[in-house]
Amino acid sequence: MGIVLQGALVGLGLAAFLIVIEYFFVKKAVEERAALHHRKPEFEDMDRNRIKAVVRFSIFIPPAFALFAWLLWG
Repeated sequence: MGIVLQGALVGLGLAAFLIVIEYFFVKKAVEERAALHHRKPEFEDMDRNRIKAVVRFSIFIPPAFALFAWLLWG
């Protein structure tokens, strides 16, 4: 397997991990806020924007890891 592909796959794994972790953190905050106000948990715009920001950031992680792997070990 090429070093660039390996770097991209590692970056893809890290990006997926970051998205999942952020989703669970936001979900936990939504549930805590709903329990505090005694209502059904619902994602607000701020919560959705927080997850979207992490997804948009994660798009650049695999190419960056591929580039750095190529520069360091290529």
